[in-house]
Amino acid sequence: MKKANYVAKAAIIAAIYVVLTEISTLLGLSSGVIQIRFSEAMTVLPFFTPAAIPGLFVGCIISNLLAGGALLDIVFGSVATLLGALGTYAFRRYSMYLAPLFPIASNTLIIPWVLKLVYGFEGTVLFFTATVFAGEVISCACLGIPLMILLGKRKGLLDIIR
Repeated sequence: MKKANYVAKAAIIAAIYVVLTEISTLLGLSSGVIQIRFSEAMTVLPFFTPAAIPGLFVGCIISNLLAGGALLDIVFGSVATLLGALGTYAFRRYSMYLAPLFPIASNTLIIPWVLKLVYGFEGTVLFFTATVFAGEVISCACLGIPLMILLGKRKGLLDIIR
């Protein structure tokens, strides 16, 4: 029963991640110089539950597949999300304010190379690093920290994901 509960929570997180990514795409926020994805706010969830780690990873894979991303983007983008989730979970004992740090760092280090090498976008890796960093700060920190605060105040919501 415990394993089924874990899988169900991961699946719910993955589904919500996909829906939020699609909403960002429909609003035109997922593309452009600075990409803002509402789903990236969820990268703080490993602070609360380990089920968020596979949930975010699978949600990112599905989102990238639905977006028609290149294979290397699907792989490396999803790995960036996985590494960020693992870092958030590993450092959950220290401070909730550190939770967005790991997804921001992993995406900022990996995604600029994907944009340059996989998609061949015009611009320097340094430029892409700055724009990815800005988008991740907005998505993970500016949206993620209020999400954590909301979840911390609403114990009933946390019972669903813990």
